[in-house]
Amino acid sequence: PGEYDMAGFIVGVVERDRVITGERLAPGDALLGLRSTGLHTNGYSLARAIVFEQLGLGADSVVEELGCTIGEELLRVHRSYLPVLGPVIDAGLVKGLAHITGGGITENLPRILPAGTAALVDRSTWAPNAVFRYLQRVGGVPDDEMYRTFNMGIGMIVACAADDADRVTVMLQAAGETRVHRIGRILEGEPGVVYGAL
Repeated sequence: PGEYDMAGFIVGVVERDRVITGERLAPGDALLGLRSTGLHTNGYSLARAIVFEQLGLGADSVVEELGCTIGEELLRVHRSYLPVLGPVIDAGLVKGLAHITGGGITENLPRILPAGTAALVDRSTWAPNAVFRYLQRVGGVPDDEMYRTFNMGIGMIVACAADDADRVTVMLQAAGETRVHRIGRILEGEPGVVYGAL
């Protein structure tokens, strides 16, 4: 009572010969992370449990370290990556794309990995958004759960040949992406994410 749930979706069409499946990924390929604007579609059940149930905050409660109300933070718009990805996709430089939604990096990145490959992700290559640091601190959430639930500041991962990584970065920046992070690479192994140093 007194609550409602709202959901939205987007439907797209792509020609079969332009589908990016990740099947061309190979050990050594680079992983580039594009920043998120906040939670996007990740982890609202846990975030709500922490801020509304555990802390007893209201949507209009100001959180100083976030510089806004908790309601404003949780309602930040999920950005569209198409404007910056379009040029590198059209140039044929993208071998795989992982949209980091529910399941975080841990569960979304393996979906693009072909058999015999794994992904190494170096968490020291970017700083999570303030909202994730806040939720982890006040909620006492372990690292593994944070990376399995939230995007942790990386909303899209672009996989490309290592030799193309600098060119892809420049193209993304030219299209308006101000923060491109080289967060990892493809390894031999069973599909999954390994967190460690590059």
